[in-house]
Amino acid sequence: MQVTPKQGVKTARGVDVIRPETASGLDGSPSRTERSSSKNLQTTLAHPIHCQGIALHSGVTVDLHLSPAAANTGIRFQRSDKEGSPSFPATYDHIVDTRLSTVVACQTDPSLRVATIEHLMAALNACEIDNILISVSGPELPVLDGASDAFAFLIQCAGRKILDTPRQVIEILRNVRVEGEDGAFAELRPAQRGLSLAISLSFAAQAIGNQRYAMQLNEQRFMEEVAFCRTFVNRQDIEHLQSIGLARGGSLENAVVVDGENILNPAGLKIEREFARHKLLDAIGDLYCAGHRMQAGFIGHKSGHTLNNKLLRTVFSDASNWRFVPTGPSRSVTKALRTRVAA
Repeated sequence: MQVTPKQGVKTARGVDVIRPETASGLDGSPSRTERSSSKNLQTTLAHPIHCQGIALHSGVTVDLHLSPAAANTGIRFQRSDKEGSPSFPATYDHIVDTRLSTVVACQTDPSLRVATIEHLMAALNACEIDNILISVSGPELPVLDGASDAFAFLIQCAGRKILDTPRQVIEILRNVRVEGEDGAFAELRPAQRGLSLAISLSFAAQAIGNQRYAMQLNEQRFMEEVAFCRTFVNRQDIEHLQSIGLARGGSLENAVVVDGENILNPAGLKIEREFARHKLLDAIGDLYCAGHRMQAGFIGHKSGHTLNNKLLRTVFSDASNWRFVPTGPSRSVTKALRTRVAA
């Protein structure tokens, strides 16, 4: 992976990072105190950043640019290989395929699509980036490490900028549940704060078996517990995908390959229950396609991209399922109020 926007700084990941000279600290990232006092305000990147990597299914090299965006822009994608093409939002109603990954497309021109967005979306959700323009030179994001760790690293290198606009948070008001085959389901429930997630899965492959994982979403826990957990696949499935021209960019470097009771990756798993953790990572990304951060509890059993998207569509089909929670005035309003009180 090559990362662009200090001069060739070597990081723990062995990636050459070039940051803007105007940056300081984590290049524009607010301190913990600043983030705490401004948690109700929207954010974007402090600086643009670029990387290059291999697309999972096509195997081609693609360029990815992440750029700051104004308040209320949201998360938007654009195809840089299609000159003059419009950007489009990464929202649940723009998701057009969920079979192998989460695929978003432009409603006015469905040929403008971007696949495998879930790992980047998870990093944006966990790192609390509200507004960003994501430009990619092909129909699929680079797979990078097969997880969210590399995307989160890009975001940290670019830095985070706080905007003087209140953030809107979606609060789930009542239980909403969708079901799939073989007992699979996904559910959102009311919660007192933030987004909590619980995932359980069951696979015939003995190397996976039955696993559970749960966590309250915040940036630190995300980075320490799930960001590095890779996508996984059965050997038979990857052989089939490659036979029909897919999964050409997949490797033992960016995916866990399972064959019955065996893990084919020479180094094995990165952490116990890596499979359940990755499913939880996927859900964090898919749920950010709600268009805003959420105050809710998510429970998924054998759920995946299809059920996650179906769940969001069901939630927003009935206005009594949710509401926006006011999260406080902007810094300028707060300052004005304090001045009045002091006077």
